[in-house]
Amino acid sequence: MPVLSRAATGILFKLMSTVAFTSMSTLVRVAGKEIPVGEVVFCRSFFALIPLFLMLAWRDEVMDAFRYVSFRSHMKRGVIGAAGMFSGFVGLTLLPLADSTAISYAAPLMVVPLAYFILGEQVRVYRWSAVAVGFVGVLVILWPHLDVGALGNRPDSQRTGAMFALGGAVCAAFATIQVRRLVNTETTAAIVFTFMALCATLALLTWPLGLALPVIGQWTVPTPLQAFILVMVGVTGGLGQIFLTLSYRYADTSLIAPFDYFSMIWAVIMGYLVFADLPSAYVITGGTIVVASGIFVIWREHKLGIERARQRKVSTPQG
Repeated sequence: MPVLSRAATGILFKLMSTVAFTSMSTLVRVAGKEIPVGEVVFCRSFFALIPLFLMLAWRDEVMDAFRYVSFRSHMKRGVIGAAGMFSGFVGLTLLPLADSTAISYAAPLMVVPLAYFILGEQVRVYRWSAVAVGFVGVLVILWPHLDVGALGNRPDSQRTGAMFALGGAVCAAFATIQVRRLVNTETTAAIVFTFMALCATLALLTWPLGLALPVIGQWTVPTPLQAFILVMVGVTGGLGQIFLTLSYRYADTSLIAPFDYFSMIWAVIMGYLVFADLPSAYVITGGTIVVASGIFVIWREHKLGIERARQRKVSTPQG
């Protein structure tokens, strides 16, 4: 298959993943209005296993999902990821779709300093500057939700939602660092399956806790429509994961990563069509700053990757 054709296929799968994840987020916001978040997280994780195992069976990799080198590392990633999913879903239920999506873009920016301090990766001044500018964009998005000065007209639920959405982004950044460690020893099938299984298990614990802690909420028996929505939350999330995995199979990360920001376009469209929401000037301005900073970080990663490859080629003895 020609290189351009493979690249185009990778980009197409990446765009399909953004549509699937945005559809999942929309369904989460619909379900989260009446269903406890813990129950939504359980359905997101449990029913995502259906498309996951279909993909693994198609690729003859089912047994790879049960092979581990360090289960403890999987547990760390699972706990962090589950906390991030729970926080992100709370944000989705309390904020407009475009707002929560824009705040989630803080995660890739946070990965840069975490990679420096935890993984010891070299980060130069260009990326530090881009991250600093990106965080200014995040602050612009959060500003109206923080009830600062004359902007004290936002309901308390939106301030809470903004904090949970930001907490979800922080957890997502830590989870990314953990995944970078896992890929050195673990198969992709094991990483994805264990994460989904652990999230479902941890979410299931909120069932009895909801009886004692009102903030978690008691699980309810869904109506047929609610049950369908909950199943589709998991299926669309699982499809998004599959499309994302396939995109990296066909194209380089540096090529397809910027297309992740198309999710903002879908979020604005879905937010307007389903919830009649329109993004505020703060979301548009801050989101633009964050997206531009994120793309610059990706571009710098690509340039540094080319430089490292060239240096390895020069230093490798020939003949």
